[in-house]
Formats: sequence, structure tokens, C-alpha cells
Amino acid sequence: MLMIVAWILLWLVVALALLGGGLAAFAAWTAARIEKAVPPIGSFIEVDGTRLHYLDEGEGQPIVLVHGLAAQMQHLTYGLREALKGKYRVIFVDRPGSGYSERRPGASARLPAQGDMIAALIRKLGLQRPLVVGHSLGGAVALATALDHPDCVGALALVAPLTRSQEDVPEALSRLAVPSPARRQLVAWTLAVPMTIIGGPASLAQVFAPDSIPADFGTRGGGLLGVRPKAFYAASSDMVAVIDDLDDMAARYSGLRMPVGILYGTADRILNLEVQGKPMVDLVPGLVLDVVENGGHMLPITATERTVRFIDEMAGRIDRAAPATASPAGA
Repeated sequence: MLMIVAWILLWLVVALALLGGGLAAFAAWTAARIEKAVPPIGSFIEVDGTRLHYLDEGEGQPIVLVHGLAAQMQHLTYGLREALKGKYRVIFVDRPGSGYSERRPGASARLPAQGDMIAALIRKLGLQRPLVVGHSLGGAVALATALDHPDCVGALALVAPLTRSQEDVPEALSRLAVPSPARRQLVAWTLAVPMTIIGGPASLAQVFAPDSIPADFGTRGGGLLGVRPKAFYAASSDMVAVIDDLDDMAARYSGLRMPVGILYGTADRILNLEVQGKPMVDLVPGLVLDVVENGGHMLPITATERTVRFIDEMAGRIDRAAPATASPAGA
């Protein structure tokens, strides 16, 4: 009897290994096909030992644009690139681990670490007090940059930003909640790709709701890049790490002295205006809150003109602002 059980267990292990190997091969094949269909659109630069993918175009006042969770720069270039590059020097960047940027093994995904990277990029490019635009999780990264490196930020333009802890994880992002790095890597190379192919359209519909998903979002918007194992691992790492710092950051918002503006949609189904946007008016001196009625989460794509007007307004406020300082942690 024991021999039979042993053989069953052996064949089960072999079957699982074959299944896992097949899923990993499928994931690698899928990633290669996606990267051929959606290649890098920018250049590469090494910042603090990390290879970042970025796009630097135009002339004039500098603007740095930071994308959100499970995203990459093409979520922002989709609607904003042509509208802004004729007026400003615009720098779009894939956050570490996202798009075509790398994240070094063992590197932190926490918000201060990501803010440090944006500040290091700003310094390396020689930008003088740029407007930093952050969408969704990119808004939290922009805030971290401003809190820890106020000399690098002339003003903040936050679009549907994550600003504080939120108890409920949006259903569209729930599959990313994998706390263990080892399990996260296993899921990334086995289940993540087929899960994303099957459930991705419904999740993406929630992210865009109440607006429609553009037909060319997968290519022009880089949406297909999110199907890769690397993208799942980075997005899961970001989502798990983000809760470590938001409360401490919120306690420091009153120390921000540069102009800060927030643009939010009232129908956002990923982040809540009442939780993430309106309370910031009382926390940040002089904050401007602009609301898009019935607007969703993907305002840079679905409300491009309104987003560009908001960016123009915040860029214009830099000239009227004194060089920024920020209160130290806990002040």
C-alpha cells in the first residue's frame, strides 16, 4: 500500500513539474511576442545602478510624468505626448520593474525608494524644479519625491492619485495581492499570464469605467505589456509595498510648500475621491482640487483635454512659487 502511495505521489510531482514547465514556457513565449508587438518607444539611462526606460522630448519648462500601478509610460504618452511636447520638455519614465525599466534583484518597491529614483533621474537629466505629474500610484510616488527631495520638484500635478491607505482592494487589482516574493515569482511564471489573458478584459473595463477602453490601448497604450510575467511581479511588489509608507507620508503632507493640484473623476472605480482627493484640501496648504464629473480613473486617456488644461495650470504656478522646502518627517 505504501509503495502505491509513493508511486502516486511521484507521478503527481512529475505531472506538476511538467505543468509548471509548460506554463513557464508559455509565459516566456507570450512575453516575447508582446515585446515584438510593443517595443520600447524611448531610450535607456542608468540611474543609481538601475537601467530605466524613458522618453525625453520637446523644449522649455520640464515636466516629468510618472505612471501608475500595473502600467508603464504608454498609459500617459497615449493622450498626453503630442499635446505637451510642443509646449514643454516632457520626460515620461517607466518606473523600476515596469514597462522596459529594470528593478535590481532585492531592490525595494516602497514609495520612498521609488521617489528616490525619480529624484535621481531628475538630477541626472539636469532638470530645474520640474512639474512632476503622477497618475494613480504614480501620484503617491510623486508625493514621496516631493516630501524627500523638495529641491527636485517645482510643483505637483496629481491625476487620480493614491494619497493614503485604502482598506478595500479594488476587484480589478485583487489578483496582485501576493505577499510572499517567492510565491509571487511562482505565480508570475505559471498562472499570471493565462489568468490575465482570461480575466484581463473585465479588470481593464473596471479600470476605465465608466468610460470605454480604446480599441488600440493594447498597442498604442502599451496595455499588452501588462500580460508579461515581469509586469505581474513588479505590479504585485508595488501593491504589497505601498501600504508600508502611506500613513507616515500623510502625516507629512502639511509640510509641502510647492504648488500641489489634484484632478479626480467623481465616478472613479479604482480610487475614491472622497478618501483620496477631498481630504487633501485640508492637509496640503493651498492645494487645488479639480473634479471631473462622471470621470473615471484613466483621465489622461479618457479626458485628455481636461488633463492637459490641469497640467498647464500647475506648470504656470511654478513661476509664482518660491523654491520649495518640506518639513522633516514627523514635523
